[in-house]
Amino acid sequence: MKINNMEQIAVTKEEKKSIEQLVKELFSVLEIDGTFTLEEKDDVLDVFMETQDTGIVIGYHGEVLESLQLILSLAIAKKIGRFIRVSIEVDGYKKNRTEYLHNLALQVKERALSENKEQVLSSLKSWERRIIHLYLQDDDQVSSESSGEGKDRVLIIKPK
Repeated sequence: MKINNMEQIAVTKEEKKSIEQLVKELFSVLEIDGTFTLEEKDDVLDVFMETQDTGIVIGYHGEVLESLQLILSLAIAKKIGRFIRVSIEVDGYKKNRTEYLHNLALQVKERALSENKEQVLSSLKSWERRIIHLYLQDDDQVSSESSGEGKDRVLIIKPK
């Protein structure tokens, strides 16, 4: 799977106000206190959140965080009429996880090259697979692709 030509999301001022209101409402309903800022980056809308409730927002292995991102993306799509991928960053969780995933990608790349065979990574969330795909997309030694469905979806890194 190659991910190229990312489109800019280009959120208008009016859409941004609607999105800010949706984020406030969602966290209010969930009784999560905190502040947030929105930032557009390529094809993703980043929500940077500061809260004392980081454990609640992140959940077990980031499962709650992933669900909140999907719910927020769907609510935004319903409100403004187009889908925007949302990424919620809380307490550096995704930044730290991204660094780990980059290191993992390098280790698995080296193993794929040294053994000259494809390597399979399972148990990754969709956003984690995406991070690795993007990290390796311009690599001239290996390629990456996703295979399978649902919880059985895996990431395959193989020599070119």
